[in-house]
Amino acid sequence: MPELPEVEALTAFLSDHAVGRTVARVFPVAVSVLKTYDPPIGALEGREFTAVGRHGKFLDLSAGDLHLVVHLARAGWLQWKENLSAVPPRPGKGPLALRVRLAGPEGAGFDLTEAGTQKRLAVYLVRDPADVPGIARLGPDPIADGLTLEAFAGLLDGERRQIKGVLRDQSVIAGIGNAYSDEILHAAKMSPFKLASSLTDEETTRLYDAMVSTLREAVERSRGLAAGKLKAEKKSGLRVHGRKGEPCPVCGDTVREVSFSDSALQYCPTCQTGGKPLADRRLSRLLK
Repeated sequence: MPELPEVEALTAFLSDHAVGRTVARVFPVAVSVLKTYDPPIGALEGREFTAVGRHGKFLDLSAGDLHLVVHLARAGWLQWKENLSAVPPRPGKGPLALRVRLAGPEGAGFDLTEAGTQKRLAVYLVRDPADVPGIARLGPDPIADGLTLEAFAGLLDGERRQIKGVLRDQSVIAGIGNAYSDEILHAAKMSPFKLASSLTDEETTRLYDAMVSTLREAVERSRGLAAGKLKAEKKSGLRVHGRKGEPCPVCGDTVREVSFSDSALQYCPTCQTGGKPLADRRLSRLLK
């Protein structure tokens, strides 16, 4: 799933490549991707992209008083192409969900695609980004100057949930998903199952510093990369997420995994849990 660093990089890429360009055609190939109908998606045609921004994991392309807002979900991606055909793409079973072709002789633009069978990619055309329900409920941005250590501690105060879940909750902190929550907790040397309300002042400071540094370093690694290279950059920069069975780059212990019904987390026992493996509840049920 694209998270804050990748969406931030896409924002910068589109600021360089799309801002100042006029929309020639919009082709909604998968109608289910459109979550709003007033104004209609065709209202973008003839308008110029004037700015690109980010709200958590949401991408926001401004075109005057309209905003094309995209949430890439788990398996969605934006593919920039320098020469798109003017012929409307045919609907089918492929990954293409929506195409935006820009005016000009070269016909540049981008495709929004989504792999897999769970279609969660979402596109909104709104007059105000706050009209998108997911944006309206977002918590503060973790790399914004306004989220100080004190403000972060306030978000955790009274939280009885496990810290992994709190970090992923978009209404608490915007932009962190499964991968970077694993990376942040590894950098903070903290168990993903630790209750947020049980953190000491020292642990809260350590977690805050790990969150900010992990995300900002990921943003810097992605800065200036073309859209097509961002997935590979994300994977290469991860220390524990997606690396089950590999040695921890910090201590050499084996990275372990806890599986859930629709996701999994990875962690280092030596760095994060005092050397003790966490219980894999799904495996435990299978063994009963």
